[in-house]
Amino acid sequence: MLPATLHDIARKSGLSVSTVSRILNKKSAKYRISEATEKLVQKTARELNYRPNQLARGLRLKRTHTIGLVAPDLSNPFFASIMKSAQVVAHGLGYSLIVCDTDENVQMEVEHVNLLYSKGVDGMIVLPVGQKNSHLGFFVEHAVPLVLVDRVFNDLTANTVLIDNYGGAREAVEFLISRGHSRIAIIQGLPSTYTSNERLRGYTDALSHHNIPVDESLILGKDFRKQNGYIETKFLLRRSERPTAIFTTSDLITLGALEAIFEEGLEVPTDISVIAFDEVESADFFRCPITVIAQPKETIGEIAVKLLIEQIRSPKKLDPRQIVLKPHLIVRESVARVDVHSAADLAAVP
Repeated sequence: MLPATLHDIARKSGLSVSTVSRILNKKSAKYRISEATEKLVQKTARELNYRPNQLARGLRLKRTHTIGLVAPDLSNPFFASIMKSAQVVAHGLGYSLIVCDTDENVQMEVEHVNLLYSKGVDGMIVLPVGQKNSHLGFFVEHAVPLVLVDRVFNDLTANTVLIDNYGGAREAVEFLISRGHSRIAIIQGLPSTYTSNERLRGYTDALSHHNIPVDESLILGKDFRKQNGYIETKFLLRRSERPTAIFTTSDLITLGALEAIFEEGLEVPTDISVIAFDEVESADFFRCPITVIAQPKETIGEIAVKLLIEQIRSPKKLDPRQIVLKPHLIVRESVARVDVHSAADLAAVP
């Protein structure tokens, strides 16, 4: 059965198509259409189960009321939380969200943003893989509404929402140092991305501030995934002089690191301390509740959507804005206090 049209409603109600259209587009007052006529059209539309053609309406208004969201890995709870928050806020503001997963692949990201653009979305929220931005530069140059989240680019002038990665990482390492640790390993995320670079910078600056030499052999990692945390922790634990603490730079890296630690028959924090950047789901219910630098994930999604829709609805081009959110330290039980001698003893355990 074909969907009902304006002509069907007009035919059944005995009115003109233009009158039906004006009523259904909420213009009754403008054209002085009586309340009785308005009720008749609405009743007829319900009886025929009429649904407006949003695509046709979007083409007329040059708006589709859809926005795209492109993320590197929706199996990562961090990105999934941002997406869920963005969807709730977008829906409340009258927009549908189309979500794409790039699987941490730049070429797939290029394909997804181009597809969304060709489908006529009103704007895009992109959480980039973070290693290339020329394809995003096109949208900036052509004033396509765009908000970049998390892994941003210093050389791309666009609306951005990000975390103070440097400050959060430095606070994590400062906390470890305050508990007596000096041999601290870091398992970083995807190298050459803004997020990973800033967290690494916070790590090295915290050590330098306390006159602790930066040991390049304790800087490991290649991406933000669980397997990265697992493999690098395995190597760390088999060293003749292992670290007394590990700073993991994503929730999935943390899960991999913990799996490796427990698989080796070790305990946190008795044998090794762990502090994580980003809250790990159910971290306070782990065998040892994990100390974390928590990010306001839901707030990130909400701000990104509101910033994008403000851009979409503005009759003039707005100057790009950068919104930086502060993470916060949640102290639990995964960091032990050590003195110089006990730290040396722990590090020397085979």
